[in-house]
Amino acid sequence: MLDVSLKFSRGSFALDLQFAAPAGSIVALFGPSGCGKSTTANLLAGLLTPLDGHIRVNDEVLFDAATKTSIHAEQRSIGYVFQQPRLFPHFNVAANLRFGLKRSRSAHFIDFDSVVHLLDLQSMLQRHPNQLSGGEQQRVAIGRALLSQPALLLLDEPLASLDVARRNEVLPYLERLRDVLRIPIVYISHQFDEVLQLATHVVLMNHGRCIAQGDLPTISLCAELRSLIGAEAIGAIVDGIVHSIDDHTGLAHIAVGKNFLLTDAQQLVLKQPVRLQLLARDLIISLDNPQRLSIRNRLHGIVVKLEPDDQHSVLLHIDIGGVQIMARITTAACEELHVQTGMNVWVLVKAVTLRGHVFPITKGNSR
Repeated sequence: MLDVSLKFSRGSFALDLQFAAPAGSIVALFGPSGCGKSTTANLLAGLLTPLDGHIRVNDEVLFDAATKTSIHAEQRSIGYVFQQPRLFPHFNVAANLRFGLKRSRSAHFIDFDSVVHLLDLQSMLQRHPNQLSGGEQQRVAIGRALLSQPALLLLDEPLASLDVARRNEVLPYLERLRDVLRIPIVYISHQFDEVLQLATHVVLMNHGRCIAQGDLPTISLCAELRSLIGAEAIGAIVDGIVHSIDDHTGLAHIAVGKNFLLTDAQQLVLKQPVRLQLLARDLIISLDNPQRLSIRNRLHGIVVKLEPDDQHSVLLHIDIGGVQIMARITTAACEELHVQTGMNVWVLVKAVTLRGHVFPITKGNSR
């Protein structure tokens, strides 16, 4: 368990933040620049001292104002990766990695060869940082942090300084950390697509406060998220399993709740867990089971909530068999169809709108 309660102030900025997440989570601190994300990371790392509160990682108390406990930063088993890799320029990759081993203060849960394999560093061990791309440097920085055998890994916007190509190069390796290792990770970002791909628990922050927290599917439906990412980017995030793949059509059937979604089968395998985002703007509602349509996905559900969106639209929360999704329709359509809670509806989803919104999850060995 990661259990955090922090109070801190500097100048006109005040932080008052509480959150808790289960072991093995990737906790995403998400919010706009200046909301206190990096300050929180520095407090967790011991680089800043809270005015009040506590920090507990599993059974270890790193800070507790009530008992006047404060473990020095160098004695905390925390791996910290910054926006810039901060590698030693006079060391090659292997030496940079082994520096992490020298900082280890706890029993080893991952060795040098495992980190090299996990992050695909085999071909660059003898190269120096100036011979690496930005994405490669960041992978080495993550490997060095892992080899310090941390009880907690802090990743402070590790992709912010990379271009899109290098960012997409690194993201799959961060997914591997989530799926293969069971150490808690605090991931800081102001890019929601990164949170969507990586996080298991989300803390929404604004003005030094937690405005909402919970697992990713829950947070994807909350009103507080819309104020941070904008109306066009909101949509339900759901988990599913690849049920079958049709080689002839190139489509995969993904079981979600009591329904199936058809989507592009590329890079998917049978029985693979996946995460999907169904954007509210892309969903169409019908009161009847439509037939003879080009739209591949027709999901049966029940309206459980109507939520005002703006002056001219409404958000429908729809249960599709134990899973909630969200659709945006105009206020005029809502009134014309007499939509109300408890009503049976069909949700139409074009398979092509799911491209780029399906993320495989690779299960690996736990720590």
